Amino acid sequence: MFDYVRKHTRVMQFLLFLLIFPAFALVGIDGYTRFNEKGTPVASVDGQDIRQPEWDEAHKQEVERLRQSMPNLDPKLLDSPEAKYATLERLVRERVMAAAAAKQFLTTSDQRLAKDLSENPSIAALRKSDGSLDIERYKQLVGAQGLSPEGFENRVRQDLSMRQVLAGVNTTGLNSAALIDQTLAAYFERRDIQVQRFSTAEFAAKATPTDEQLDQFYKTNPQLFQAPESASIEYVVLDLEAAKKGITLKAEDVKAYYDQNAARLSGQEERRASHILITAPKNAPAAERSAAKAKAEALLAEVKAKPDSFADVAKKNSQDPGSAASGGDLDFFARGAMVKPFEDAAFGMQKGEIGSVVESDFGYHIIRLTDIKAAKQKTFEEMKPEIEADLLKQQAQKKFAELAEGFTNAVYEQAESLKPAADRLGLQVKTVANIQRIPGPGVTGPLANTRFLNALFSADSVEKKRNTEAVETGASQMISGRIVQYTAARTLPLAEVKDRVRERVVAQLGAELAKKEGQAKLATWQANPASATLPEAVIVSREQTQRLPTPIIEAALRADATKLPVIKGVDLGAQGYAVLRVNKVMERDTKGANVAEDRKQVTTWWTNAEALAYYEALKTRFKVEFKVAKPVPKKDDLTASTQ
Repeated sequence: MFDYVRKHTRVMQFLLFLLIFPAFALVGIDGYTRFNEKGTPVASVDGQDIRQPEWDEAHKQEVERLRQSMPNLDPKLLDSPEAKYATLERLVRERVMAAAAAKQFLTTSDQRLAKDLSENPSIAALRKSDGSLDIERYKQLVGAQGLSPEGFENRVRQDLSMRQVLAGVNTTGLNSAALIDQTLAAYFERRDIQVQRFSTAEFAAKATPTDEQLDQFYKTNPQLFQAPESASIEYVVLDLEAAKKGITLKAEDVKAYYDQNAARLSGQEERRASHILITAPKNAPAAERSAAKAKAEALLAEVKAKPDSFADVAKKNSQDPGSAASGGDLDFFARGAMVKPFEDAAFGMQKGEIGSVVESDFGYHIIRLTDIKAAKQKTFEEMKPEIEADLLKQQAQKKFAELAEGFTNAVYEQAESLKPAADRLGLQVKTVANIQRIPGPGVTGPLANTRFLNALFSADSVEKKRNTEAVETGASQMISGRIVQYTAARTLPLAEVKDRVRERVVAQLGAELAKKEGQAKLATWQANPASATLPEAVIVSREQTQRLPTPIIEAALRADATKLPVIKGVDLGAQGYAVLRVNKVMERDTKGANVAEDRKQVTTWWTNAEALAYYEALKTRFKVEFKVAKPVPKKDDLTASTQ
């Protein structure tokens, strides 16, 4: 019963997690304070400004984090004004929570900090086979964020303190079963309705617009028939591929790299095992885990008595859906592929051995080691291409860092041409026509970067044809461009867009005719309900919409249940009109519903609403002020045409 709503809830929670809630595991509020010393204020919290450089750096780090976690994510989404403003809202939220934690004297003990760090998966992956932390790798991990281990731990401590601000709200959500059930009953109430549609498409065929109507619509809606501003440009790109030019590797360096890293580059020992899993989640009741362990012990005794029966026993008893059908076979795996208790057991066994019962977060495993594939050290000739590519990339990254400053200075100091910068750094000046402020379909790479396009279409660039600043458009990638020829936005001639104008006017007239006919039928049927000729009744709810437009469903569910049957008109805008009769109210269909899960979902909604309300109160208390306007999404052309 809850699938539809729950599906959308998860999407919203995912977006909120990405764009609003802070990613404190490795990035936190202190990492931005060094940018807060100068720049234009963009927001303030509790009298403290958030400035433009801090906002820019925060968004840059947010973009990098999202690109790493979702490589296929459309870059345009990350560079949009809406995404950038969401980063500012997240910064404000962090500041509000930090201020609230400080005012409420919320602190985190050493014990709580240690527990959180031990549960951090990024840190857990750094543990050695004996369970101890690899300190050097830990330093590298936090050092990549410009932090010392002490600074990182202080950041996590601050995050934990800030989480306490909402802890009281999050743990005291609505829990009255009677009130929750009343809410569910109202939300999932069903109604028996009949709907007569008067569609725009049906009446558009009867619309015959005059030339005067076409001309009037064209003059009234010039924004619908604009040719956007465009430009022909020159540009140069400095990236790793450009930096690689001129780099020659020395044979002795390649050989030395092999000698020093052969063992690491040659791969790891792999093991093949089969297992029988009896599931018992770590948060399951003790009695359930004990029963699962007892069953695993009994199966262990059975397969040890008859080792050749392991595959058959696994097929019949293993609760791992991924391997049971194949007799528990897990194929070859290296260290790091399995949960640690399983890995430790498998890599401590002899080929053919059946080990003792192993407990993990998933339950209890009976493991049989079936094969061992020793790590094979590759020869220098086998590794040479890979090593050369690795060394070339390393040297290119170093060279890029050296060239970046020269590139930035060159395009600025000789702003009338890109050729001097290109000649000095061995780059190619490229040309492209019809570049627009908003990237067209299929445009990718630096020419689709919002920051570069904004710089390219800035007043200085357009009016004076100067080079743009060097814009960083990705990891180890910078671009500068220059407008050669600029064409301003303009309204296209009526003769050129007459077919498009006619199409829109016909749609508009069709919607008007549909509405007129629908309203006439509504008046007749309301005056004489017995004369209403409506299609067969259907049952609708918020879950079961019968593919009807949302306005019809909303109108049906909002109809006064004390005056049924009732006939109403529903304006569908560009889609036309509908006449709706609500016949009766029906209770929620609870067949197949997971009542416990539904109650839990309502509690989550309620708690989230309370947490949001409390946060809004904190924003007022700490005098939050946004000093830049929130981007307004552009209206869809079709919507604009029907207004």
